[in-house]
Amino acid sequence: MKAFHATIEGEVQGVGFRYSAMREANERGIVGWVRNTADDAVEVWAEGGEAELAAFRTWLETGPLYARVDRVALSREQPTGKFSSFSIAF
Repeated sequence: MKAFHATIEGEVQGVGFRYSAMREANERGIVGWVRNTADDAVEVWAEGGEAELAAFRTWLETGPLYARVDRVALSREQPTGKFSSFSIAF
């Protein structure tokens, strides 16, 4: 089990990014959360297998159809093991 924390900047709010990220994470068996930030970015905490997280990170670099991703700042973290699903945090 691995984990990362990411902040995604660009045109990422109001384009279905959080819901699409949740769908992508759930399809890969990744747990954690996604949320909007006050500075118009999207923040993600993800835990899962190495290959699944790599595929999810690749998806985050593009996002859903109407998103424009300018930057993904990602840090590798220690998994907490406290999540049982991937959800949208508010």
